[in-house]
Amino acid sequence: MKTNDSLVFTNDRCQGCNRCISVCPVVTANYSATTDNCKQRINVHPENCVNCGACLKACEHDAREYNDDTEKFFDALKRGENISILLAPAFIANYPSEYGSILGGLKRLGVQHIISVSFGADITTWAYINYITKNNFLGGISQPCPAVVNYIERYSPKLLSKLMPIHSPMMCAAIYAKKYAKITDKLAFISPCIAKKAEIDDPNTEGYVSYNVTFDHLMDYVKKHNIYGPDAKDEIEYGLGSIYPIPGGLKENVYWFCGEDIFIRQVEGDKAAYEYLKKNEQSLITDAKNLFMVDILNCEKGCIYGTGVEPEKADCEDAFYALNEIKNKCKKSGKIGAFAKKSTPKKRLQSLNKKFSKLNLDDFIRKYTDKSSKVSLTIPNAIQLNSVYSSMNKTTNESQKINCGACGYNNCREMAIAIFNGTNKPTNCVHFMKDQLEEISSNIEIQNSKILAKNQEISNFISDDFKQLERSIKDMINNSEISKNECEDISISMNKMQEFCNLLESSFANIEDTLTKLEKLNQNIVDVSKETNLIAMNASVEAARCGDTGKGFAVIADEIKRLSDESREMSEVSDSNRDEIVKSVTNLLEETKILSSEINDMSCKISHLFTSTCTVSNEADNVNSIADAVRNRLNELNN
Repeated sequence: MKTNDSLVFTNDRCQGCNRCISVCPVVTANYSATTDNCKQRINVHPENCVNCGACLKACEHDAREYNDDTEKFFDALKRGENISILLAPAFIANYPSEYGSILGGLKRLGVQHIISVSFGADITTWAYINYITKNNFLGGISQPCPAVVNYIERYSPKLLSKLMPIHSPMMCAAIYAKKYAKITDKLAFISPCIAKKAEIDDPNTEGYVSYNVTFDHLMDYVKKHNIYGPDAKDEIEYGLGSIYPIPGGLKENVYWFCGEDIFIRQVEGDKAAYEYLKKNEQSLITDAKNLFMVDILNCEKGCIYGTGVEPEKADCEDAFYALNEIKNKCKKSGKIGAFAKKSTPKKRLQSLNKKFSKLNLDDFIRKYTDKSSKVSLTIPNAIQLNSVYSSMNKTTNESQKINCGACGYNNCREMAIAIFNGTNKPTNCVHFMKDQLEEISSNIEIQNSKILAKNQEISNFISDDFKQLERSIKDMINNSEISKNECEDISISMNKMQEFCNLLESSFANIEDTLTKLEKLNQNIVDVSKETNLIAMNASVEAARCGDTGKGFAVIADEIKRLSDESREMSEVSDSNRDEIVKSVTNLLEETKILSSEINDMSCKISHLFTSTCTVSNEADNVNSIADAVRNRLNELNN
């Protein structure tokens, strides 16, 4: 996901490692941000970025990407737009066996003309030499590299007067195509450079070129969509301009036409180029009498391995060898002309001027814009810088010059400038975090000392409390043991009482059975008494009938009756007593049952109490063991 619509941008693979900052020639072109999941991320500031592409090569996480016009170019072809292409000489060098069929594939899709930028480079050489000699423009800075132009327009505007006011080979080829070849098509540049997009969009290039199609994105599209066709070649004859992509290519061209007595300073590489401009800004402005020109490029290996070339191409030397062959072919040995090998520089220049005699130098003059006011970069004064250093805990001269580079910047001052401009923050300084951690560690040690002292105090209180607890636990254990023994004794006594109640209940049952038998016996007595009484009555009747003779029998009858009455009375008394006994026994039996039930309930409760007492005793033992362990641990900590 892009963070903005800038030419170079950061995607979601960013790890916040600062490698992009470490290779960037501009302090504020990158800015540190925090993502939603609290990760550090280094984004690109579009206004401050010079599109040097150093971060693309440096990032090991593939977190930096760039935009170009490849998709727009192919979409325009599909819509039927008339488009011709400007072909960078580095394309032939990088794809010597493929470029013809790729160009054929583009022609098949509708591309009208194929114009070699090598021809535009020849025009640039002609224009440079003529402008320098006619205007005594010594010490001028070459401008075919748009990243260098971007840097000067933004960060060294004083050098704008020293920038060669001649268009780049791409633009010279485009102007020639439009003004002299009368090509009305839109122009697309098949490009080894991502920064060419900035040049194309610059108002000073007047919209001559519409699309920047980088090698990398083009080849990806070609392979995905099988864009191949019959072998096609570029259509304009060119010369030594084909070697412009190699380091010193412009210098070699100028030497070819002016001789090597002149001094041309050659500089290339994203670090070396911008350091050179920084350090020599004033001398380039005021003291360049002996310097014919500066041939400067952003890329260490030149445009042949530019920022828009497939990364794997930069790992081999094949393109150098291919361009060397092209160069040798251009130096036509034994023939007359601008590129004749055996000719003199003066005659070659005469031939070059003759070749381009119909060109108007003014058509290839360009202007530049001071963009420094649009750049978000303010250099703090000493007071402001010290304020930033203070926020970084860099309060001594030594701490302000640690210059470890872990933040990505060359030194602590650059980091402070970035912080002042809001593109970074003190927490990204390793030594700031180290100081913070040391301070936190020191505070932790102080707090630990306080805590240890407090712990000792608490430990002493706890130790005393544990001693009291230990005594209480021992008393509880002893009391629990006594209670357990007493419960056990009560339980035994209750069991005996239960046995007695059971025995009593059994005895009452026997008494009740005996009383039942007595009741039956009394009933028998009553029955006998009734029969005896009946007999006595009969005997009295018979005795009355017998008169005197029956008197003796009458006496016996009276005795029998008396005995019967007494038996009946005794039986009645016995029944009455038995009822009282039965009632009493029944009451006693009920009370015995109630007592037995209560004894049983009490026995259960005592059993539960006994179990609980045993549990309390066991838990008290456990608590005592834990208390011993805690007390021993406290003693260990105190020691």
